[in-house]
Amino acid sequence: MTFGEKARGVFNRGVSASRDLTKKARGKAKELSAMGVVKLEIMQLESHVEKLIAKLGKEVYMTLVDKNHATVSRETPSIRRILNEIEELRTRKELKEKEYRAIGGRGKKTLGASR
Repeated sequence: MTFGEKARGVFNRGVSASRDLTKKARGKAKELSAMGVVKLEIMQLESHVEKLIAKLGKEVYMTLVDKNHATVSRETPSIRRILNEIEELRTRKELKEKEYRAIGGRGKKTLGASR
């Protein structure tokens, strides 16, 4: 085997290894991108839940003080609507967290995960 043939063989192996690394890097980039999107969706859901909790507090205050009701319960229509919306968002968030872990996400559970 001549020097040229050896050099060509080394070069071809290098090109092949480079292609493999590029393919793996591309796959990892897609995975990280998908994880980033799902993580952002989780954070948006958390933010929306926090806003609804503030809205819930405001509604309780308005019902007791402004509307002069003696009590407020889960069955108060305006309260029930907000609580249902919070529950729906928390369910969606839990599904997104499962999706995040399924595509390789790890770490501590996000805020508000435990009830």
